[in-house]
Amino acid sequence: MYTCLDPAAIGVERPFSDAAELAAAHDFAGIQVDLSALRDQGPDAYRQILETHGLRSGALALPFRVDADREDYEAGLDRLPADAAAAASVGCDRVSTYLFSFSDERPFEANRSFHRERIEPVAEILADHGLRLGLEYLGPETIRAGHEYEFVHTAEGMLDLIDGLDATNVGLLLDSWHWYGAGEDATAFESLAASDVVDVHLNDAPDRPRDEQIDTDRRLPAETGVIDVGTFLGELDRLGYDGPVTPEPFSDRVEGMADESAVATTSEALADAFDRVGI
Repeated sequence: MYTCLDPAAIGVERPFSDAAELAAAHDFAGIQVDLSALRDQGPDAYRQILETHGLRSGALALPFRVDADREDYEAGLDRLPADAAAAASVGCDRVSTYLFSFSDERPFEANRSFHRERIEPVAEILADHGLRLGLEYLGPETIRAGHEYEFVHTAEGMLDLIDGLDATNVGLLLDSWHWYGAGEDATAFESLAASDVVDVHLNDAPDRPRDEQIDTDRRLPAETGVIDVGTFLGELDRLGYDGPVTPEPFSDRVEGMADESAVATTSEALADAFDRVGI
């Protein structure tokens, strides 16, 4: 596995070339795909920036929601082949998105069928370009509270949804925050193979009870010790996961820093988390 920076996740809003320079200067091995830059500059110029700074491509965030209204969903599908081809040409081999853990319209079984129908064409297009799709579940109960129907919110539940697909290039986006929020531990990894994990986010949590955690208020990896990031990373290492590990702390403290300080602080936290398991 390798360290990866998503500038937007820590409040850094810079042109891709500047963000890549910061990532390399602070020892990140990869950087999340900037689709706007890739579309605007084209793959050759984008690839040159990666090569200049010795960076790998991280994951591409799917540029539309699979549960969007029909018009937006179909527009996203229409553009996806070009985006997938461009991403693949700059060394990206994985795309990820999240699924809401609730619905106010569809009961569980109907919602699962709906998502399988929507995911299948996406996965097929990505497969044509050698890309895998990672699906993230949202674990904390506070996300589901107040909604009519619960939906997938554990690794086991997401794997069940995936098992009902014909596509073979779909797996998990595992986020330590949602793993913790779902009440999971090392046993969640027991039935997994490295091929089941497409993408990884690493975060810690503020010091409050699990059932009071708020998704938009997180902490840097290994900052508080509330989340057992050592076990989380250790299990990924045991599996042989070889993809990006990207902090997504949603931290007001980090976002309030100057850009270089935010990148440096995030890199140091990620390095500390890796050191804890000897990676």
